[in-house]
Amino acid sequence: MIIYIYIWGHACRYGKVFKSHLFGAPTIVSCDLELNMFILHNEGKLFETSYPKPIHGILGKYSLLLVSGDLHKKLKNIAVSFSSSSKSTPEFLHWVEKLSISMMESWKNRREVSFCKEAKTFTMNIMVKHLLSIKPEEPLAAEILHDFATYMKGFVSLPLYIPGTAYTKAVKARARLSSTVKEIIEKRKKGNAGVVAKKGEDFLDVMLSKQKLSDEETVSIVLDILLGGYETTSTLMALIVYFLGHSPNAFQTLKEEHQAIAENKKEEETLNWEDYKKMQFTCHVICEAMRCGNVVKFVHRKALQDVKFKGILIPSGWKDKEMSKKVTPFGGGPRLCPGAELAKVVIAFYLHHLVLSYSWKTKADDFPLALPYVEFRRGLAMEIQPADYERINVRRRRSP
Repeated sequence: MIIYIYIWGHACRYGKVFKSHLFGAPTIVSCDLELNMFILHNEGKLFETSYPKPIHGILGKYSLLLVSGDLHKKLKNIAVSFSSSSKSTPEFLHWVEKLSISMMESWKNRREVSFCKEAKTFTMNIMVKHLLSIKPEEPLAAEILHDFATYMKGFVSLPLYIPGTAYTKAVKARARLSSTVKEIIEKRKKGNAGVVAKKGEDFLDVMLSKQKLSDEETVSIVLDILLGGYETTSTLMALIVYFLGHSPNAFQTLKEEHQAIAENKKEEETLNWEDYKKMQFTCHVICEAMRCGNVVKFVHRKALQDVKFKGILIPSGWKDKEMSKKVTPFGGGPRLCPGAELAKVVIAFYLHHLVLSYSWKTKADDFPLALPYVEFRRGLAMEIQPADYERINVRRRRSP
């Protein structure tokens, strides 16, 4: 929070691009959209990714955020394959809807929910099931969720490797997550030696049968996919719910869009890709929440040579910390988020059931904070009221 206030204050005082010294290195801070896009689209030519060393200890050396060149292309292609192969398949879409309905049902006798916690559980359950075939009721799913929560806190902590600190806990949580995935990989290799992945198997099976990766690379890409699908998606869901709670007109328009979709479905018919394409206002809501909420506040790059842009000099070796004041929610260039469309599908299906099942109010003293990653002061505590809409309840009872 202190870093964010510092940067924002300097931007107001010195302009959208200014010099500073952050994380032990001379730094150019850019809040200029045009310069940021120039940097993103010149990755590998004029700039390269360069995060503070303590983050390396948390992410691991094969993380998509840290690697570059051919290795980055190889690992990103796997992430893109996961997103592309998942987003429109009936099996994945049915699973997202099933979990959405299950959550709505679990709220039946409740008057208040802590939405951030619910959203994180929801997104993690989706990812571990589709990626690793771990069901929500399995103890391992809860262990992974707990370790990821600890893991995320390390991103915004002081890099002190001392017992008990958030940074140390994050490094250890990452090690536990790596061990968990390694154990699953070893079991799959022993059980599926010489077997080609078939339809119905999870994405890890597909990776092991088709991709030539080391175990370390496989573990890293699995954790990256889990992290992207869990943390950023749940944060965006929370922001959408918060903004809708303060925007009754947008809520009503969104609800009407989903009522129209539900009324055109047969009683035993579930949502599909064609339904998603009809959710146009829903997509506008998602994009507007990203514009206003800005899930990822900044990224780090380093100049490979002296770079001049509109009279601005970025010396070779200097870091560049980009902060967007306009909307570039999924990044750009070679590091464009590979799971962008997948996240929107998951959120759209979830919103379908949420707005047709409940209305809600948020607490006056509960709002998003930049720490620098988005968190809510009280975990987004919501007072919920069941919606008067029977059609969706009939579909819910008969959903697979």
